[in-house]
Amino acid sequence: MANHKMMITLEALNATRANTILELLGVEFTVFNEEELVLTMPITNAARQPFGMLHGGVSLVLAESAASSHASWGLDVSQVFPVGIEINGSHLNAATEGTVQVVARPLRRSRTLAVHQVEVTHVESGRLLCSARVTNYYKQVR
Repeated sequence: MANHKMMITLEALNATRANTILELLGVEFTVFNEEELVLTMPITNAARQPFGMLHGGVSLVLAESAASSHASWGLDVSQVFPVGIEINGSHLNAATEGTVQVVARPLRRSRTLAVHQVEVTHVESGRLLCSARVTNYYKQVR
């Protein structure tokens, strides 16, 4: 009998961007494996605050998106899916242009929770812009 689990792939993650904030921001998922998820985003007017810098809220959107997406690794999402329940972040540096790279790595996964450390880095300078921690709850599909 064929396995019909609805497992998430890199291609499927990129397809989920349509008609969401990730599409508006120009986000692209580039790496998705057991150890990490990586996404990139250009800094455009859609992502800037009034003083021209990358908006801190956008950094947190990227952090939660990366962690929640990585928390789906290995899941049959027709049965259970990750839901963000907690996020905190420290904005450490600013950027006004270029590209950001976001890397989410699991700190711990259990039957009911996944905790990720996420780094938002300015690609051109290598500077760490934001360090965040995100917790996801594994919700059963009803």
